[in-house]
Amino acid sequence: MSDCLEIPGVKHFYRGKVRDVYFFESGKVAMIATDRISAFDVILPRSIPYKGAVLNGIATHFLEASKHLVPNWYISSPLPFVSIGYAAEPIKIEMVVRGYLAGHAWRVYQAGSRELCGIKLPEGLKENDKLPEPIITPTTKEAVGVHDQDISAEEILKRNIVTEKEWDTLVDYSFKLFEHGSQLAANRGLILVDTKYEFGKDKEGNLVLIDEIHTPDSSRYFYRHEYNERQSKGLAQQQLSKEFVRQWLIENGFHGRPGDKIPVMTDEKVLEISERYMLLYEMITGKKFNRFAYPSQSEIVQKILSSL
Repeated sequence: MSDCLEIPGVKHFYRGKVRDVYFFESGKVAMIATDRISAFDVILPRSIPYKGAVLNGIATHFLEASKHLVPNWYISSPLPFVSIGYAAEPIKIEMVVRGYLAGHAWRVYQAGSRELCGIKLPEGLKENDKLPEPIITPTTKEAVGVHDQDISAEEILKRNIVTEKEWDTLVDYSFKLFEHGSQLAANRGLILVDTKYEFGKDKEGNLVLIDEIHTPDSSRYFYRHEYNERQSKGLAQQQLSKEFVRQWLIENGFHGRPGDKIPVMTDEKVLEISERYMLLYEMITGKKFNRFAYPSQSEIVQKILSSL
């Protein structure tokens, strides 16, 4: 699945960190969620079996569930790791919504800053504390291999990345999606800690949700039943997210900095990560993950063409 497919009618091909996207003359796109895995904006050397299908399955689950709230790009999923949808011109920012002080936000706070993306943070917070209210901490959307950068709403408007009206719509859509995702997570005994949303403009110029949504690559989840007890005792929260991969990399000396060496990922580690992803799928969606035999490239092409 890592090679570029020869598909009739393709006018443009884009390879992201973990997705391959085919743009067709018809105005539709085929997004292939590959088994590549990235962390700290770096693509790791080894792929993770079934990871693409897990991410695609979770994303389509939530895209279907939220389309009544926010318009999105998705049409259908002809294969476990493939989605078909409408093309949109991406907006070069990611809308990161945070309900808790975790991950990057905590690292900034722990370093002494009380401001993130122009938003003031209160004193006296501990790691993983719930924020007074959800906040949006946008980042730039950079090319593969380049770190995304924090950016404030003021700077986004100053650079004319979007208009003020479009920004207001992005904020409204992001908070609606986060509230809905939090409700669905609560139904599964989970807490949606933080997540990111990406948006684009369709051919009529309307803002639509694109890419994935509420997957363990783009979101962080805690277990609801044990959150308060762990927080009161100062214990680390158990997470359902890709954070366990980041932590393993950090423990082995890799932070994504220039000169850092990516640790060797053994067959056992690859299998462990694969199993963890499949468990995440079942925990988040409430559905059983069905393993499958990977189809040939010609079979993938035929499935895509029959769905356009």
